[in-house]
Amino acid sequence: MNFRDYLPYYRRNLKVAGPIVLSQVGVALTQLVDTFMVSRLGTIELAAVSFASSVALLGFLFVNGLLMGVTPIVGQTYTSNDLGSDEVKVRRIGQIFQNQMLLAVVSSILMLAILLLVTNFLSYMGQDVAVVECAIPYYIVLAISVLPNTLFMAGKQFLEGLGNTSVAMVITIIANLVNILFNYFLIFGKCGFPEMGILGAGVATLISRIVMPIMLFVVIYWKKDWWAYCKGFRVNWFSWKEVRDICVVGLPIAAHILMEMSAFTFSGIMMGWLGAAALASHQIASQMSNLLFMVVLGISAATTIRVSHQYGAKDYHAMRMAANASIHLCLCANFMMGTLLILFRENIAMLFSSDAEVIRLGSQVLVMAGIFQLSDGMQAVGAGILRGLKDVKITMYVAFLAYLVINLPLGYVMAFVVGLGAPGVWIGFIGGLSVAAILFRIRYLRDFRRIMRNEE
Repeated sequence: MNFRDYLPYYRRNLKVAGPIVLSQVGVALTQLVDTFMVSRLGTIELAAVSFASSVALLGFLFVNGLLMGVTPIVGQTYTSNDLGSDEVKVRRIGQIFQNQMLLAVVSSILMLAILLLVTNFLSYMGQDVAVVECAIPYYIVLAISVLPNTLFMAGKQFLEGLGNTSVAMVITIIANLVNILFNYFLIFGKCGFPEMGILGAGVATLISRIVMPIMLFVVIYWKKDWWAYCKGFRVNWFSWKEVRDICVVGLPIAAHILMEMSAFTFSGIMMGWLGAAALASHQIASQMSNLLFMVVLGISAATTIRVSHQYGAKDYHAMRMAANASIHLCLCANFMMGTLLILFRENIAMLFSSDAEVIRLGSQVLVMAGIFQLSDGMQAVGAGILRGLKDVKITMYVAFLAYLVINLPLGYVMAFVVGLGAPGVWIGFIGGLSVAAILFRIRYLRDFRRIMRNEE
């Protein structure tokens, strides 16, 4: 296969991926804007945002991962020709969506309770006392925003299963502008609003996340094709079996994401053992990496959609070509982004802090973050391919090995035993992500061979 053969697949994948990338970048920018604007308050405040965000993010991503199970289910149902009439297909997809919303409500309430319970343990995680005291109010407000965030994610994943990725993009951009505006008002007390400092950043995030599901469901109501899936909602469609079927796909995805982000969270806690400056530098590198990862995450989500659609339509050649095209796009994007991180590491660190020690450590850590971009991209797209095939249990086992067995111990040894400090923690990421990327590739190539043998 040459470039000309792949060109139509690059275009189709980018058409799906583009809005998802912008949408995901918007989500990342919400947290990045909080970090940037809070950094004007000082190193303690910046470290507090890092600590609170790292802990809360675990809960958010677990629930989001649980709901991601609906995308390949809807995608394969939407393109399948085995259900007969369009009316039957609409009813079936409507049942899936209704039970996904049930799962979203129940899981977000449970996660909120867990996050609030964790508040009692924040002071036992080895962080500076001043950092913990500053972080708790911000953390509580951030935890409350899990409810509207989960409802938005449920609608977003459903629409992505139908192949639409642009609505969530527009809504996320609008919500991000709302967040920036209220950050300015509430952090610094502008235009008659109270000066709330770090708590203001949390309230601004909560407001923006309430806006998102409201706008999304208004759009669904206005669009007749999408409202057709909702207007038939009825009590006897609620089914714990349907919820279980979504969880069968979603739970391994959620576990994979949880273990991956646990590596980031516990690495952040280890950074806190090195001091507030190290933790602040970790926040800078994490936020930049997270922003760049949104590009890859968009490509990965588009890969899940494209692979699930082609798999549902039983066009296995197109399925494999779409997967390979995503890999090519990911390698190109991550190489460029990693290079930029390394080249402009000091400039980036100086944007977030004027503290000389934070800038020095941040520059060192950003080099590691630049190096791990290729492995991070490959593992994300590999996981996206497997999700499109609904082969998701293996991702959970690989995540356990790569992130908990390799990543965290390697980071600890390099930072505290070898004595590399903050950059050593990030060397653990490079090792863990590389292992995940290799194992995911071995698995989906095996799946492709099995599918093609069955077809023959």
